[in-house]
Amino acid sequence: MNIQEEARKMKLASPRMASTAGEVRNAALLGIAKALEENKTAIFSANAEDLAAADAAGISAAVKKRLKFDEGKLTACLDGLRQLAELPDPVGRVLLRREMDAGLILTKLSCPIGVIGVIFEARPDALVQISSLCIKSGNCAVLKGGKETARTNRALFMLIHAAAVEAGLPKECLLQAELHNEIGELLTCDRDVDLLIPRGSNAFVRYIMDNTKIPVMGHADGICHIYVDKDADQEKALRVIVDAKTQYTAACNAVETVLVDRPIATEFLPKLAKALADAGVELRGSREAAKIVPVAEVMDDDAFAKEYLDLILSAAVVDGPAAAAEHINRFGSHHTDSILTENDVAWEVFRALVDSAGVYRNVSTRFADGFRYGFGAEVGISTSKIHARGPVGLDGLMTYKYLIEGDGQIVGDYASGKAAFHFRDL
Repeated sequence: MNIQEEARKMKLASPRMASTAGEVRNAALLGIAKALEENKTAIFSANAEDLAAADAAGISAAVKKRLKFDEGKLTACLDGLRQLAELPDPVGRVLLRREMDAGLILTKLSCPIGVIGVIFEARPDALVQISSLCIKSGNCAVLKGGKETARTNRALFMLIHAAAVEAGLPKECLLQAELHNEIGELLTCDRDVDLLIPRGSNAFVRYIMDNTKIPVMGHADGICHIYVDKDADQEKALRVIVDAKTQYTAACNAVETVLVDRPIATEFLPKLAKALADAGVELRGSREAAKIVPVAEVMDDDAFAKEYLDLILSAAVVDGPAAAAEHINRFGSHHTDSILTENDVAWEVFRALVDSAGVYRNVSTRFADGFRYGFGAEVGISTSKIHARGPVGLDGLMTYKYLIEGDGQIVGDYASGKAAFHFRDL
């Protein structure tokens, strides 16, 4: 397959995809849900082969958790598809309607970005989420998943593409790239691919950015923090931290560092150490934390900029919410960070100073998810500040166009003073 030729076909088909009726796109989503449910045995069989290959390759347990596609993940995908179908159509929304002068109307209208290339980690449910969001938003998508789940991705893609075409979408709406060298080909398609969304390591995302002219949106590491304020409910805090670390350890929104306010450090850290030990989590800590509780490793400052994706947690002691924010902004990845406090002033300081896509109070960082936000699903998490930030749902896959409707007006009349603008929002 020649990716450049296929991308060109998708670019030419993208206006047809963008103009499909919302009812057709919703029917495609429901058809995909039906196809996945009816063919789950074949999907699980393909996934079992991928998992066996992962075992043979010695892939870590944390990564294998991402590779697995079972009843639970299928159910979550089906729920996401159905929720997405129920959401309002994002295409063709009037964002602005303004009378510039009598009989001269300006309209700002939402529209799909066009052709989106998504290169994502070895997680089969990501393929379902990404393709469904692109369909709902009227975008064409080139999908490149990790080689570790090649069999599962192939089984899912064939079902998804067939259901989409059967519902009436152009056959060029989705394309699966399976070979590693096709990533390089995709990066050269700056005339036909409008946006790239890479999901993976920091080094991988940086490689994509440095080797393409296509605009790139995405995040790399998920170095998330929880700050335990002196006015936190400590029992509540322990429950939240354990959830944020262990509920799904391999996720980018799992907490990696806990910061503890100095006035409660000697009281809270021993409680935290016990709760983590009971949950099978290894505790590492700063020199100050290590003087209060035993740690598996004493950490220097530069060691805190690390994403574990494993049952490992860092701990440090800080002086209040402003110092916590300073630590987070220095060592974090601007993904999601949470404060645990009953003090409104501490919350105001923390939320104002933390420069992250998600800033939470008294909840687990694991809530950073498009499905949990009610977006139906997400194509990824963006830690940039341009276009889209946080979980990227439908809005992040849209852009807009300006329409002007008139009756023979010319700029010369306005430049000469013969006519004048009288702006009025309609």
